[in-house]
Amino acid sequence: MPNSNLFDKPLKIDNRPMWLILLDKTARYQVMALVALVVGVLIHLTPPAGLSVDGYRSLVLFGATVFFWISGLLPIAVTALLSMVMLPLLGIMDAKKTYSMFGNEAVFFILGAFILAAAMTGTGISARIARAMLARFGKTPTRLALTVFLLSAFLSFIMSEHAVAAMLFPVVSELATALGLEKGKSSYGRLIFMSMAWGCIIGGIATFLGGARAPLAAGLLKEATGLHFTFMEWTTAACMIVLPLLVIAFLLLYRFFPVDIESVENGRKFLNHKRLETGKMGYDEMLTALVMVATVACWITLGEKTGLAAIAILGAAALFTFKVVSWQKIEEYVNWGIILMYGGTIALASALEKTGAAVWVVKKGMGALYDSPLAIIAVISLVAIVLTECISHAAVVAILMPVGMGLCKSTGMDPKVMTLSIALPAGLAYCLPMGTPATAIAYASGYLKSRDIIVSGVVVMAISWLLFMGSVVFVWPLIGLKI
Repeated sequence: MPNSNLFDKPLKIDNRPMWLILLDKTARYQVMALVALVVGVLIHLTPPAGLSVDGYRSLVLFGATVFFWISGLLPIAVTALLSMVMLPLLGIMDAKKTYSMFGNEAVFFILGAFILAAAMTGTGISARIARAMLARFGKTPTRLALTVFLLSAFLSFIMSEHAVAAMLFPVVSELATALGLEKGKSSYGRLIFMSMAWGCIIGGIATFLGGARAPLAAGLLKEATGLHFTFMEWTTAACMIVLPLLVIAFLLLYRFFPVDIESVENGRKFLNHKRLETGKMGYDEMLTALVMVATVACWITLGEKTGLAAIAILGAAALFTFKVVSWQKIEEYVNWGIILMYGGTIALASALEKTGAAVWVVKKGMGALYDSPLAIIAVISLVAIVLTECISHAAVVAILMPVGMGLCKSTGMDPKVMTLSIALPAGLAYCLPMGTPATAIAYASGYLKSRDIIVSGVVVMAISWLLFMGSVVFVWPLIGLKI
């Protein structure tokens, strides 16, 4: 009978009183209403001594925004847009000035970078490169895991780490299936998926292209101080941490997840079979590779003169000109929420800086550290690397950059060093699936348990922070970045 399955599961009857059921079902709305009420009350209170009315209101709005970012009651992009709308409504910033923040160079840079990454994924060239590299260099179990790790890292130099993890996941899953690795039991299965995740995370901080946090931090720096990073300046500073971390991290992975298979020949045969199926490189793939190489070369050589955003948009326009991509395809790959979040975040950070709220918070919260710039860097970088385990990387940057710029104004520290001290640690989330999609994607494979990720993640996170501090003290001064 068609309805024979209707009663397979027993009906569950909620015997609680109706008021309790309604209370439970509407908890989200109650919290949001309570936050709105608290904000409404706080807005009308007298500001603390030394803080202007506009500064006080911007701090209240900032606190509400952080609450929604951490709680997840609203999407991060919607929260940023709401904070943007509230700036002119509360009289904190002029409406024209507020909405002009969507014209910030960082917004258009990340839009162009997303389109370029979408073309690499959509045309299949990134997957082709992955299979070719794994088949060519992964001749033994250790070399195969190392190739997965380094390939993830180097692809994250030129694509968003999230996109790289999503693109490599099916390739690594194919490998695991071809090798007959058993979910939940295979140590080698854990090794290759963790290699993918950690490679994406570490490689993602090396350039402006690895994630949203770097362009956002650079945009906030320029808005607050007028200073800017060239592509090579950022990459040089970041690689002082990335290169040694790549070595140390893989040794840790090899220690935590020992190789328990003798051969990967079946996996290599499968990869070669898939390569034969896909055939020769097509026109779209070759053109995408050419545009990507030309764009990166222009970022390195012409970025300071023309601006990174202009080059990114020109590269994206070239792909449309030669019909490599269509707008319908791009819409599927581009994270429009991040684009929307940028305008709201930059506007709110600008309000905190221009009203003096950020400087006031610094004086109240970190006044005892004024005499020790190194201690300030240590504290703010540690907060960034811990906080990024819980919320979006971009949200961490948005929260800490106004404070960091306030610290620079009060202490005379180099704003570029402060920007790097927030943005680089904010990308190194290893421990929790909520920290970064790369970890969540690896966890979704079924080969890993939470304990596998957390225990190894805590160790590499501590080492990452120590490496960062070592670079700040011993290496960065050699390239002109002094505290």
